[in-house]
Amino acid sequence: MPIIVNLDVMMAKRKMTLNELADRVGITISNLSILKTNKAKAIRFSTLEAICRELDCQPGDILEYQPE
Repeated sequence: MPIIVNLDVMMAKRKMTLNELADRVGITISNLSILKTNKAKAIRFSTLEAICRELDCQPGDILEYQPE
C-alpha cells in the first residue's frame, strides 16, 4: 500500500505510549494498533484530527505517500 502511517515515529517524538494516546483520543488500543502497524484500510477525519491534536502535529507528519 503506498500510504505509510508514521504514527509510531510521532508517538516516540512525543514520548507517548499507545495506551496513553488511545485514552486521550478515545479509541481502542486494538484499533490504534491496527493504524500504527499500517494494517488500516481507512481512517476517519475525526480520528485523525484527535490524533493530531494530542500529538501536536499535522496530518502530513503521520501520513506519507510512497509510490509503489
